[in-house]
Amino acid sequence: MEKVIYIVWRDARTEPAEFARRLRTTLADKLLALGARGLQINVADDAVLPAAGLRQTNTRPQMEGLVSVWVDSAVDRLRQPFDQAVEAAVGRMAGYLVTESQPIRNTRFPAAPGERTHGFAQLAFLTRPPRLTPQAWLDTWHNHHTQVAVETQDNFLYVQNVVVRPLTYAAPPYDAIVEECFPDAAMTDPQAFFDAVGDEEKFQRNLQAMLASCQRFIDFDKIDVVPTSQYVVRAASA
Repeated sequence: MEKVIYIVWRDARTEPAEFARRLRTTLADKLLALGARGLQINVADDAVLPAAGLRQTNTRPQMEGLVSVWVDSAVDRLRQPFDQAVEAAVGRMAGYLVTESQPIRNTRFPAAPGERTHGFAQLAFLTRPPRLTPQAWLDTWHNHHTQVAVETQDNFLYVQNVVVRPLTYAAPPYDAIVEECFPDAAMTDPQAFFDAVGDEEKFQRNLQAMLASCQRFIDFDKIDVVPTSQYVVRAASA
């Protein structure tokens, strides 16, 4: 089984609420009918408007979310119907084959299939800095930064998607896509985000540790960060 991530952009003529509804209903139904073994929708809908201050934008226009599909095989011939379904539902899309690692599974706030996950899901789109080899970049991120991210934030889901290869024409050259879920309060309260409510000293310590760790493997003038709502329509199954 393979995981395919489609980064999706909304057509400017489509209202955000209609776009979110279309992804969660019409598109989700189509992808399940095609045989998706797992399906997750992430979309920047009204529920995450309070988190607008957390956006970091380097891609213009910026993406509006993800459609994550688990399939038996991502080879072109078998994947094509999924590509076509996503493309028909959005203004623009880019598909990637990824490997998925979950340092933190969501055991705190599991949602019923198709229902909105508690809090919000922050997406980060990463490109490897040219100063680092692929091996050094992955080692810094996975074997050093991961523990820092777990210890300094109140994230209850942490998913690291490493791009194996782009699957669609002219897909932007992202090397990884990160998914992290946080409680509602973290949308507007930095102390809640950094697991330090009411403790300014701990907040500053966690903030500085996180920034220093990120700077080792991320160029901040290349990153996109998008707060979204997460909807696990069907949990991936073997």
